[in-house]
Amino acid sequence: MQEDDRVKELQAFEATKAGVKGLIDAGIQKVPRMFIRPADELVEELNCARSALQVPVIDLGRIGEGDHREKVVGEVRRASKELGIFQIVNHGVAVEVMDAMLDGVRKFHELDAEVKKQFHSRESMQKVKYASNVDLYRSRAANWRDSLTISLMGSDRLPPEELPEICRDSTIKYLDEVTSLGETLFELLSEALGLKRGYLGALKCGQGRTFIGHYYPPCPEPELTMGTATHTDPSFLTILLQDQIGGLQALHNNQYINVEPLPGSLVVNIGDMLQIVSNDEFISPDHRVVANRAGPRISVAGLFTGDALSGTIYGPIKELISENNRARYKELTVRDYISKFFTRPIDKSGLDEFRLLQDEDNVQILSLCADTL
Repeated sequence: MQEDDRVKELQAFEATKAGVKGLIDAGIQKVPRMFIRPADELVEELNCARSALQVPVIDLGRIGEGDHREKVVGEVRRASKELGIFQIVNHGVAVEVMDAMLDGVRKFHELDAEVKKQFHSRESMQKVKYASNVDLYRSRAANWRDSLTISLMGSDRLPPEELPEICRDSTIKYLDEVTSLGETLFELLSEALGLKRGYLGALKCGQGRTFIGHYYPPCPEPELTMGTATHTDPSFLTILLQDQIGGLQALHNNQYINVEPLPGSLVVNIGDMLQIVSNDEFISPDHRVVANRAGPRISVAGLFTGDALSGTIYGPIKELISENNRARYKELTVRDYISKFFTRPIDKSGLDEFRLLQDEDNVQILSLCADTL
């Protein structure tokens, strides 16, 4: 497709403010060109291996007990170092709260298009907004999903009247319970790094939060497009609630692992910011969502983004740095990282932009250059 034609198609799609759900409601039988992945990606997909590995499932039910807590900390450490993603059960968020949240997100996205339009926006600072594809004009192909975004990056509380009425109560309850769970996870992650229990909390890693309710309509040609392209998260930590349809995959050793839905569970993955402050001790995994003929698939991603307001400087934690393990990243603010996120496609990680040269050959080359000046 010519670039001018593609831009026109994107603009026409955006002008409807009806999202991918609007295409399904219109009765389309083929995936529009703007959603079709480039030919090189489709060929690569045919040759992409699948892994039989299973994502670890960690039971948080008895973390108040000494020996069990030590066991859980060890499991969190291994999962965060090796995969960057794991599932948790007995996490304290009630099943009825999770079910109500999924139902509320579904009901919002299935509202009449004219009702949803009042929330439609691409303004990055808007607290509550609905749109399709955060990187619509930057990606090589659009993804098959619509999203309701609730941002608490600027404050701890959101006036209830700003939330859509149809999912207001369920959202408030879910956000409260997941915020509390986030505090527990940051304590476990602190201990997993060999730090005091409250270390990451004191860094305000859980202070900013963004919750995104995704709606993946059934796709007539799922082999041609993606629900969400491969990406890493611009957060310290992400807690994901997904329904039972499935489609989430994490990349490990160049193979995709299916993150199978497990009733009552939540998925946890390390974000870019935690990889930075842990100095690569924990990894922010590439992950994606494949499109599916079944649906709609509903998920809610809770991103803990850190302190974006007061200009807190983040960088590799000093206690994790030594002569044999030098800092691998520059210092930065959350605002630095997020602002760059909104300038590129989501499938382009920002980690390399802040990475320091570590390779010994590069150090030697720099030294030789200095000697010749």
